[in-house]
Amino acid sequence: MKKDSHTDEQIREILSLKKVAVIGMSKNSSKAAHYVPKYLADSGYDITPVNPTTDEILGKKSYDSVSEIDGEIEIIDIFRPSDQVLPFVREAIKKKPKVIWLQEGIHNPDAEELAREEGITVVFNRCMLAEHQRLY
Repeated sequence: MKKDSHTDEQIREILSLKKVAVIGMSKNSSKAAHYVPKYLADSGYDITPVNPTTDEILGKKSYDSVSEIDGEIEIIDIFRPSDQVLPFVREAIKKKPKVIWLQEGIHNPDAEELAREEGITVVFNRCMLAEHQRLY
């Protein structure tokens, strides 16, 4: 699977944004959807969990959907299968994030194009933890 064509400098710029909503964040500490946002939180990011199956993850209130979150979100990080991404991206666009980040292994050209049409930067098939460790 290919990944986006952002340069290292562009990824660094994206990673300088600190308010991150994580769609599909997991309570299960062995899953990437848990330990990636935990790493980001430990690295100074303001993480907001989005998972309708739980009230709290890592001591933070978990929201049923992105639209319920008050305030600005700079990055929406998505941990959902590629074929399930489109409705999450449609909802995410309403929050006007600067970036929608589809984690490693996730690629949905229709969803990505929809976000780009709204002026949102799209990262796909990349892990935020791996990119942060590689560049910092």
